[in-house]
Amino acid sequence: MILLGPDLTTAGFNEEINLNKSKALYVEYEVLLPGESDVHVEKNIFLGSAVKIELSCRLADKHSHMKILQVTWKKGNETIKHINKTEISWGIQLTVSENRKLGSYTCTVTGEKEFSVVFHLQVPQIAGREKPVVSYKGDSAILICESRSYTPIAWTWYMTNGSEQIAINDSLMLDKYVIDKADANVTHLKILKLTEEDGGTYWCEAAFELGKSKGKLKLKILSLMVPLKPFLAIVAEVVILITLIFVFELYSKKKEKRAEDEKEFDQIEQLKSEESNGVESNSARHRKV
Repeated sequence: MILLGPDLTTAGFNEEINLNKSKALYVEYEVLLPGESDVHVEKNIFLGSAVKIELSCRLADKHSHMKILQVTWKKGNETIKHINKTEISWGIQLTVSENRKLGSYTCTVTGEKEFSVVFHLQVPQIAGREKPVVSYKGDSAILICESRSYTPIAWTWYMTNGSEQIAINDSLMLDKYVIDKADANVTHLKILKLTEEDGGTYWCEAAFELGKSKGKLKLKILSLMVPLKPFLAIVAEVVILITLIFVFELYSKKKEKRAEDEKEFDQIEQLKSEESNGVESNSARHRKV
């Protein structure tokens, strides 16, 4: 039996509960209702194989005095007959042997306040990769999916072509796709000789006794020029900077030379003026004599 206490029953809390690989024939889950009418409790239970299961909800002891008016168990909108385990605990028993038995089961307790918990029974989720896998044109890439709780019966890879998903199997381009089946809980898809067309969305699908589950991965292909762009940008900036410095130095030298030429010209003109003034003074003296 797995008991989830009040410390776990918080608003919007969503806990993943996985059956272990021993494939137990019978399991029981009991949730302690939080005692706050505005708190919505949800529990995920992942099932990969057939199992007998009991789901129950129970009020905390501090609410045992509350007068219970109605207890309702539902699968979707369908009301299910439940059992009274105790005065403050109610449950349902299921044999989950096929996919249609999976889904959401809700326990609602109505009294002075209303409490509820939703059990989501579903096939195990597949752990893929949130961020895109990045590789370069002409190189290779490896996409990885994993089932952490149950061992799948089989794995299948798909690539997306527009709105269509195309299965990647052993007969599809052996020189392009390689599927590693060494570990039953993990699958690797190796894509060789990457082109820009290989970029896009890929799916890994795990088949379980109770249904199938998919993981989504994205592959991004970069050109070999992409990693060089920052370097080329830096080189371009350096070239521009050196060119500006060279032009500035050349301009400064020309300006200095022009200033020197003007200064020399002014000195020559001043000397000529002084010589001219000296000649005129001498002529004036001679005339006075």
